[in-house]
Amino acid sequence: MARTWLRIKVDLLGGGGIDCDPPPGRIFIVGPSHTFEELAQAINSAFARWDRSHLHEFELADGRLIGYPDDTFEPDVVWLDQAKLKVCREVKPGDEFEFTFDLGDNWRHRCVVDSAKADPLKEHGAIPSVPVASGAGARFRTNTAGARSTAATRTSDTVRRPGRLFEETSRGTTDRGERPSHVRSVIARRYDGGD
Repeated sequence: MARTWLRIKVDLLGGGGIDCDPPPGRIFIVGPSHTFEELAQAINSAFARWDRSHLHEFELADGRLIGYPDDTFEPDVVWLDQAKLKVCREVKPGDEFEFTFDLGDNWRHRCVVDSAKADPLKEHGAIPSVPVASGAGARFRTNTAGARSTAATRTSDTVRRPGRLFEETSRGTTDRGERPSHVRSVIARRYDGGD
């Protein structure tokens, strides 16, 4: 059983003009049948988001975007269907990806898949039907890419990932890049109701 479950550390980096220092985080256990849609709901619940009417997206290390399939943004932005894609099929231990909630305020989250698989019975006491934040006893190991779960282990360096540029500093991670202007204008038109 433990071979098919992932442990994913999700840190809230900031958004809406705020950089989180240190970034609050949660560790989730994710099963083989869980979708990105279910993971997004679990993340939003764990971070106490009450207004879930905002768009969100996952960006994988290879640049693929996962979210609500909506041809309104094509060809500038194409999201793969979050309700169909299984997390465990798209990411593997050691992978890092991003979750952004509210594409206006850009609440950014760094998601790191633990190098060790999770055991839901041990960590949660039952087999959850959706991704869940694991208990306080869960440990997050250094992944194969060398990322760690605590802010104290960060060093000053720059990490380039598809679509975004982050700079690691002793004060935390800040978003140093922006969405391309054509993507911002497409999203702005959608929020403003224009075309």
